[in-house]
Amino acid sequence: MSMRVPRFTLDGVKNAEATVHPFSTDDGLGLHLTRFRRPGHHGPAGATGAAGQGDVVLLIHGLTSSSDMFILPEQERNLVTFLLDSGFEVWTLDFRMSSRFPYDTETHRYTVDDAVKYDHPAALRELRRHIGDRPLHVIAHCLGSMSFTMSLAAGTVDGVTSMISNCVALVPRVPGWSRLKLAYGPAILEYLLGFSFLDPRYAETPPLTRPWLLSRLVSMFHRECDVRTCHMLSFMWGSGKPGMYLHENLLPETHERIADLCSATGVHYYRHISKMVRAGRAVKYDPGNPAHADLPDDYLAGAGRITTPILFLTGDSNKVFTDSNVACHKALSEISPGLHELEIIPGYGHQDMVMGEHSHRDVFPRMLDFLRKHSGGAR
Repeated sequence: MSMRVPRFTLDGVKNAEATVHPFSTDDGLGLHLTRFRRPGHHGPAGATGAAGQGDVVLLIHGLTSSSDMFILPEQERNLVTFLLDSGFEVWTLDFRMSSRFPYDTETHRYTVDDAVKYDHPAALRELRRHIGDRPLHVIAHCLGSMSFTMSLAAGTVDGVTSMISNCVALVPRVPGWSRLKLAYGPAILEYLLGFSFLDPRYAETPPLTRPWLLSRLVSMFHRECDVRTCHMLSFMWGSGKPGMYLHENLLPETHERIADLCSATGVHYYRHISKMVRAGRAVKYDPGNPAHADLPDDYLAGAGRITTPILFLTGDSNKVFTDSNVACHKALSEISPGLHELEIIPGYGHQDMVMGEHSHRDVFPRMLDFLRKHSGGAR
């Protein structure tokens, strides 16, 4: 490894002021936002936000990852620096699925509905406290994208100028092997094997312990590389060798420290994903849960209330959520013709869409075109 990158670092964003903004959810979790801005910021060309301030972009990670996926120091240009260079003020959200918090290594029964009801509304309240009514755009990945799109459909968030949804939103689709893992994995892991969470770092546990044995068993089926944490991530997410990305798209430094960027997750989330995959749409996990009584049983049925234009992005080699965003774009285009857009990026998978060595060349410019198209004037 040519460089050692600290965990949970902001070193990937140079020449910018970074401030951390903690906030709490109504169900009692402490989360935070991180703000990045450059001195003399005036916003992108054509923006009509508050004088001298301009448009804001909020970045939302997926399950097992964190805001670290957007600020990789080893990259020539990560997503935060790309957006700053393009004139935007950038915020990142670490919500309950973030590896920066201990929540996913604790026994819990959180579902995607909890992020919809508690995390995203609280995050936007805190964000608006600082930026006022300036135009706000959201770029969200994986379950961050799914949960935020569900929030738009449920009406728990509003005032979003545009959104870029990476890989999955309201119509989750997964490969056949993933459907089996989602259907039977949580019960086997919790009740037979005694795992309430999965961690790619099981490879580093003491020899002959249950986590170590599970890691060695998984590695027997993954001869594509010699990074055991990469093998565990393919077991945790997707169907492929590897499942989450194409090896050739990652820098060696990123690949070797992949467990720093995609970490442990509680297995209960898989139950909710499995239910949505079986339904073919985003649905509530437990309609009888009084805490979620004000959320829709069927989020896709409420998609007509989404007035925020969405760019649905996906790689053509996505082995985690396959063509989910293709299907979602089709479904939402039937509800609101002409409002949303679709872009399929050739030669990319799932996580490498944002974390790839050349994402700044192959993926980010398409994001920027969409943001600029909708810059100025919040919807």
